[in-house]
Amino acid sequence: MRLALLIYGSINTLSGGYLYDRKLVEFLRGCGDSVEIISLPWRNYAAHLSDNLTFRLPAGFDLIIQDELNHPSLLAANARPHPYPLVGLVHHLRSSEQHPAWINWFYRLVEKRYLQSVDGFIFNSHTTRRVVENLIGAGKPYVIAYPPTDRFGVQVDEAEINRRARQGDLRLLFVGNVIRRKGLHTLLKALQALPAAVRLDVVGSLTFEPRYAEEMRRRAAALPGQVFFHGALEADSLLERFKQAHVLVLPSAYEGFGIVYLEAMGFGLPAIGTTAGAAPEIITDGQTGFLIPPDDTATLARHLTRLALDRSLLAEMGYRALERYRRQSSWHETATSVRSFLSDMEQKWNSNSAITS
Repeated sequence: MRLALLIYGSINTLSGGYLYDRKLVEFLRGCGDSVEIISLPWRNYAAHLSDNLTFRLPAGFDLIIQDELNHPSLLAANARPHPYPLVGLVHHLRSSEQHPAWINWFYRLVEKRYLQSVDGFIFNSHTTRRVVENLIGAGKPYVIAYPPTDRFGVQVDEAEINRRARQGDLRLLFVGNVIRRKGLHTLLKALQALPAAVRLDVVGSLTFEPRYAEEMRRRAAALPGQVFFHGALEADSLLERFKQAHVLVLPSAYEGFGIVYLEAMGFGLPAIGTTAGAAPEIITDGQTGFLIPPDDTATLARHLTRLALDRSLLAEMGYRALERYRRQSSWHETATSVRSFLSDMEQKWNSNSAITS
């Protein structure tokens, strides 16, 4: 197939969504498909809407995959008759994030128009599918394709989980770009209420929302010797952070899936996420980690205190987290289902075109 993937910015950007996009392109090319990356520049939302004055879908493809985060740039292009199917790759909707009500009303209006303009969907979770179908209704073809969570594989066994759980102060790991949606402010506030000493390693870019990142640095200064910022890390360095941690904590306001939760479980780390978004598809509350309401610092502090003081519980949850990781489908299985879906979309499009011509 002659495919294109339409994204904002560089496909090498370090985030879970771009990891998904990279791995999908890598798999499709490995199957013999040609995949061209079409990149539009990252700007603000208003500037993206202005792309509708100039951007047109290119010719020469059998199908185009569009990262849904590009939706404000594509309304006019998608509204025109197109010679191939358009498939939206939906990580999460912008209107699912925490914004003032009037802003989310506007985002929802624009996203609804975009979602209605494509011919099918790749969803990263059942949660994302439900959110989209609640907005535009069911009926369009789709595939549920969980993100790649097996780049590190299983890194520990039960004996190592037990040994690590008994060692030292509780070591927390936060992996996510330092933006408000990821909830680092919730975690830092919870740390101030802990009776036990902990160490927090923060892995993620500080450049996406620089004002927020600077605010987090100031708050961390009130916890001297406890919080360490590492910036964005490549896979080898991130692997070492996973190995040294006890618990992954990512109290996001919303996650369309949350690749890092499962990656951490491959290291035997219990994961703490929130009840918003798809984290409950991964984390079983009280078994493989904990789920808290967004911004609930008191509950987060209570869970962290419990894990710091009860190392047998920490070890037991680590065993269960590893078991959960082992049950997850491999990326090869998931990507194979995506390619089959894309092939079916292309064949049906061509068959319908032949009938109507």
